[in-house]
Amino acid sequence: MGEENQTSVAEFIFLGLSQDLQTQILLFVHFLIIYLLTVLGNLLIIILIFMDSRLHTPMYFFLRNLSFTDLCFSTSIVPQVLVHFLVKRKTISFLGCMAQIVVSLLAGCTECALLAVMSYDWYVAVCKPLHYSSIMTQQVCLQLAIRSWASGALVSLMDTTFTFQLPYQGQNIINHYFCELPALLKVASADTYSTEMAIFAMSVDILLAPVCLILVSYWNIISTVIPMQSGEGRLKVFSTCGSHLIVVVFFFVVTPMLNPIIYSLRNKDVKGAFRNLAGRKPFSERW
Repeated sequence: MGEENQTSVAEFIFLGLSQDLQTQILLFVHFLIIYLLTVLGNLLIIILIFMDSRLHTPMYFFLRNLSFTDLCFSTSIVPQVLVHFLVKRKTISFLGCMAQIVVSLLAGCTECALLAVMSYDWYVAVCKPLHYSSIMTQQVCLQLAIRSWASGALVSLMDTTFTFQLPYQGQNIINHYFCELPALLKVASADTYSTEMAIFAMSVDILLAPVCLILVSYWNIISTVIPMQSGEGRLKVFSTCGSHLIVVVFFFVVTPMLNPIIYSLRNKDVKGAFRNLAGRKPFSERW
């Protein structure tokens, strides 16, 4: 297929948003509040971890990466949606649509991989505590983070390539409110079956592998924690791991706004770092 056919559509028009002005204003306010909370919450987590040396541990290193992916994912979609609440003609350029898909896929797939890495980190901390420092070294943590981002980049690049090598001619109305692969494939001017199968296979790989690692990690964690004699020790492990499990469960259905809230409210180290940053009392005097 020639390049001219592939780029003959200069822009896409979204139909997935309400046309009622009052409803759109209400949605604009609602989404704006959620977006601001998402940005401020995740930025706060990143700043706290960066500034407080007590949080320079593998868990918080991965949490900082997770917060950054949340920022990237939200920023790739929500600002454009907010603009469309205020304008009558809701369009996005062909290149803008491509960029939105690239960034959202990169962030989403990377976050999925990071959640698996964080479950592995907890597995080592709980099941192999005497060897934790020798296993989760700074170099290993950096490699795991790089591989998470690399896996997200690979899936994003391949899915985007599969999608935008198709011709888009004439039909440019997308029944959605942002650029997403399934909605975009519906307006392609060619058979999309092979592309859909390729994207499906990539999606299964990037989702199934992390989910399996998370399940195996937490099965081993539970098997290790239950026989513990100390009830306080069990409570501490379950409380800390619970934050991660809640984020995993909410990953597909809830805005990233909740991630910093979950980790902050359930984690005394993060709360202590915030108090330290706010100047209430030194970090060392907590607890």
